[in-house]
Amino acid sequence: MRKSFRQNHLKKIWLKLTDEEGHKQYKRQRSHYKITSKLERFVDAGFDTTLDEIMLKVGAAAEINVLHNGNAGDIIYSLPLVKKLHELSGKPVNLVLKINEPLTIGNGYEHPLGSVMLNEKMVASLRPLLAMQSYISDIPVFDQHQIHLDLTLFRKAGFATDKGNIARWNFFTTGITPDLTSPWLNVIPDKNFAECIVLARSSRYNNALVDYSFLSGYKHLVFVGVESEYKEMKKSIPQLKWRQVSDFLELAEIIAGCKLFIGNQSFPYSIAEGLKVKRLLEVFYQIPNVMPEGANGYDFCFQKHFEWLVKKFG
Repeated sequence: MRKSFRQNHLKKIWLKLTDEEGHKQYKRQRSHYKITSKLERFVDAGFDTTLDEIMLKVGAAAEINVLHNGNAGDIIYSLPLVKKLHELSGKPVNLVLKINEPLTIGNGYEHPLGSVMLNEKMVASLRPLLAMQSYISDIPVFDQHQIHLDLTLFRKAGFATDKGNIARWNFFTTGITPDLTSPWLNVIPDKNFAECIVLARSSRYNNALVDYSFLSGYKHLVFVGVESEYKEMKKSIPQLKWRQVSDFLELAEIIAGCKLFIGNQSFPYSIAEGLKVKRLLEVFYQIPNVMPEGANGYDFCFQKHFEWLVKKFG
C-alpha cells in the first residue's frame, strides 16, 4: 500500500524550529516521496508491462517491433532483452531505431554526435553488427512503425540511471530477466589482433585515480575510438597505434580477436561486455552504472589493481 505524503513548507519550518526529530523524519519522507512519486506516475500511466501484455500488442503480427533511440551503448545493452524476447516469443524481432532525439549531456563533456543520441551515420555503423545477430530480423529507421515494446521507457520511470547496471534498465520496465552472464553478441574474431591489447577511453567517465602510462611497457597496443581520444591517450603511451574502423561490426571483430580489452564506461566496452571477451573496465566512481557480468570480466577503480590485472591477463 502506498504511503501518502503532502509537502508543507510551513510545517517543515515549524518542525525545524520546534521538533528536531520530527524535522528529520519529515525530510526523510520528503526524500522518499521525490524518488517514488515519479515511479508511481510511471505505473499509473501503465508504462510497466509484461511479456503477456507485449504479446497481446503483437497479436497476429508476424514480427515484433521494438523501439530504441540511443545512445549506441544503451542499444547494445538492450540486446539481451531483445534476444530473450525472441526466444520467449518464437517470433522475429525488428530493432526499430529512432534518430535525432535530443541529447542531454553534462557541462564540460563532449559527445561524438553532438546534440543528438542517434543519427543516420551512427545507425549505418551499428547496422552491420546488429544484422549479424540471429535474434534480430531487421534494423529499420523509425517511420511510423507500429511499436510493440519501447526500450526507452526506463527514461520515463525515474530510475537512478547514474548507478546500477545499464543492461538491467529494461528488465525493470518489462519484468523480463535475461542472463547477463552469457554472450549476447556473436561475431567472427579478427585473428590479426590475437597478440594485441585493445584500448578505448572516452573523454567522459574518466577515473582521475588511474594512469595508463604504465602500459608503455607493453607491446602491441591498439586504440579504438575517435581520433581526439586516441591523441589524448597517445600522450601517455607513445607507441600506441590507432585503428580506425569502418563500422561497428569491424570494431566488434577486433575486440573479439584481441587477447585483452581495456575500456572505460563507453561504447566499445559495451561491445566487449556483449562478447564476454577478456576485459577490464575502468570504473568511474561518480557514475558506476556499468558492471562486468560473467566470465572474463574485471573492473578496477584504483591504480594498483589496474596494473595487477594487466600484468595477470595482458
